[in-house]
Amino acid sequence: MKSTLKTCSALASVASFLALGQSAFAGGSDIWFVPLTESAPVTAPNSLEEVSAPWVVPTGVMQMNLLSMREIEDGVLSPGQSIIRVPDEAQAALNRGLSTASMFDMIAYDPSGEYLFIPHETIVGAGVSRYDFMTEETHVLLRGDLGGIEGDWSADFGAFDPCRYTPNHTLFLGEEWSGQGRIIEVLNPHAAPEDIEWRELHSIANVSHEGINFSPRNKRPIYFVDEDRSGSIYKFVMATPGDYTKGQTFVLSVNDFAGDPSQNYNAAANIGQPRTGMATWVPITDFWGNPLPGVTNPFEVTESLGRPGRNAADDVNGTPFGRPEDMEVGVLRNRNEVLYFTATSESTVYTVEIIGGDRAKVGVLVGPDTPKNLGFPGTSGVLNSPDNLAQDALGNIYIIEDAPNGSSTGGDIWYARDKNNDGVAESLDHFMSIRADGCEATGMIFNPANPCEFVVAVQHPDSTNLTSTPNGLGDAVWKFNLDYVDNQQFVQALKEEVAK
Repeated sequence: MKSTLKTCSALASVASFLALGQSAFAGGSDIWFVPLTESAPVTAPNSLEEVSAPWVVPTGVMQMNLLSMREIEDGVLSPGQSIIRVPDEAQAALNRGLSTASMFDMIAYDPSGEYLFIPHETIVGAGVSRYDFMTEETHVLLRGDLGGIEGDWSADFGAFDPCRYTPNHTLFLGEEWSGQGRIIEVLNPHAAPEDIEWRELHSIANVSHEGINFSPRNKRPIYFVDEDRSGSIYKFVMATPGDYTKGQTFVLSVNDFAGDPSQNYNAAANIGQPRTGMATWVPITDFWGNPLPGVTNPFEVTESLGRPGRNAADDVNGTPFGRPEDMEVGVLRNRNEVLYFTATSESTVYTVEIIGGDRAKVGVLVGPDTPKNLGFPGTSGVLNSPDNLAQDALGNIYIIEDAPNGSSTGGDIWYARDKNNDGVAESLDHFMSIRADGCEATGMIFNPANPCEFVVAVQHPDSTNLTSTPNGLGDAVWKFNLDYVDNQQFVQALKEEVAK
């Protein structure tokens, strides 16, 4: 599901990256909280726990409900608000059986922290809503016309997963498992809903989009991934800085990988093949975005090629990973830029260190063998399907799971303790756990205007289904505050880093 142009917090803290290492916490913090020792037990849909405090959190972390489907639809805070639910007849036509689908996904702040943008990951009729912190109102800015039911995607959208506020003050929305694997750009996301303008970017390869992100240091690259069990990592380099419509696309190929890129990461041909180490950005288009000879056109969706960017990657030996999902961009202690991406099927978070030119180096930030809660009581929780990533103002990485840890325990959020900021975490620390039944967490992102605040969306809890849970709270966004945690040195470091 869940990035971000280094999440939106990057827009407010680019300068802080250039000063990494000056703060006691910058560039890889020691742990600043006491880790949890177990995943949270889930509660009944619409229980008091889900409505009032669905998260088990460390001491001093405050949580509050920011908005929910029920509050928007009932006009609890203000009448006249709007949110997306796919009509019953559309769901019936598609035989999905999710009559109340809305699916909040990877939310994004604007740089001022005044607005929150919420994409809706629905099979048809996908769109985006805008929450106004001043008025506490939510309104739909863009939604598809449901033409996708008949295969007409000219004015319809499917499965918006990533939502990214861009350096051009526009909004990227990416289609993941439905639609055509496009990036849709909202050109004026601060306008009134009736005045919203959008375009399809034909310059970004059609893949299963989830992680898409901007470099905080370089005005040309846009990094993105293909969320597939044979998914690759891509780089789009703008021909002209700030122009997203023209540029060259590359795919990452690990130099020693000699498997079959068209097969899944764990296919027999790929078992034992190196997928870390030195790597090369291999072009699949020319400087202006024209497909290279012998390479599949990554922008031409056909009946047989639903995600042609994947085929283009295969043509040039793009290394396959197990469902790459979210992506963050940061800076290591050696000053090299680094991409972090989750590989959900592998329970691993990879790093791609940008060496320069066409060279990169792939490593592992955390994986199944990373110690947990090092120096503290252990946890029975396990890293299960890491999906989204978040990054605080100091460059620390938080990992959000895609799924519960069991039928009776909720999903978790973890902290990658990379104290020396070399791209390899010394410990994976159990940060938060959710107890809302049937849900997954998504879209964790720090407020660019207040580094001690972050939000997380709760997606598809059982309480979203009004047939089984009348008046259910449904998909929701929760806000967290770190001002009162015991480690005030960490709090002060966050604030100082953004103030630079």
